[in-house]
Amino acid sequence: MKRYILRRLGQSVITIIGISIIVFLLTHLSGDPVALMAHQSATKEDLEEIRRDRGLDKPIYVQYWRYISRAVRGDFGESLRWKMPAIEMFLERFPNTIRLAVVAMAFAVLFGVPTGILSAVKVGRKFDNFGKIFALLGQALPGFWVGIMLILIFAAELKLLPTSGMGSWKCYIMPAFTLGWYTMAALTRLSRSAMLDVLDAEYIKMARIKGVSELWVILKHAFKNASAPVITISALQFVVMMNGTMIIETVFTWPGLGRLIVDSIFARDYPVVQMCVLISSSFFVFANLIVDILYAYLDPRIRYQ
Repeated sequence: MKRYILRRLGQSVITIIGISIIVFLLTHLSGDPVALMAHQSATKEDLEEIRRDRGLDKPIYVQYWRYISRAVRGDFGESLRWKMPAIEMFLERFPNTIRLAVVAMAFAVLFGVPTGILSAVKVGRKFDNFGKIFALLGQALPGFWVGIMLILIFAAELKLLPTSGMGSWKCYIMPAFTLGWYTMAALTRLSRSAMLDVLDAEYIKMARIKGVSELWVILKHAFKNASAPVITISALQFVVMMNGTMIIETVFTWPGLGRLIVDSIFARDYPVVQMCVLISSSFFVFANLIVDILYAYLDPRIRYQ
């Protein structure tokens, strides 16, 4: 088990290093950062002085080493647009994204899991057909389209919900539902599949023969044993959801991390882009690592592969 954990940890570190190299190179290929830092009236000598001060006159591999060594200490440089430390901007926006993702995950679990369970219990009936159609549409329709439809119906036509901001609980409903849309459908499909596998087990049949109530069989015996993959995927989907907030936060003008990335890309604010992409990717990589370790703990066959 220790060898497996060390191997997966090493692979995760290598993946993050690879991501940092790609992000560093792509942001430098987008244009000369010195031209963005300097005033429009800056002379050639001014540009050279900025380049020396920032270490941008050094070879690219020296610049990368300087960047990554500072990033490890939490120093991602200063924003070119907002003239403040990039990490402060991250810490300011990150809680907003966390709150939105938590509410979105609550929507996904509270609707997706019960729908999947009922679809499995009523397999072949009308509700099962509804569950399968919802799971299909939820994974086929893009989130931004769902968000636009919600704005048109509940904000523009019915005027029930606000289209932007985060001043009240109503501001969370549409962006959280939109963000959790795909996860909601995925949990519906996964819960249905896991429950169908468990409901055919011998111990479920034995519990029914003994006269245990159907509700108790479903909740105590069936769902308890079918919940392991649902919990695992939910944890992973939460991280995926946080990394997928860019479009949703832009649609609803939500002041979170995703919108910060979009604004920074358009402003060519490469220190902020590098920081956001690197930290978000690290979250995703280490979430995968934790899930793999949990699977290896639950299934010994994986650790010996």
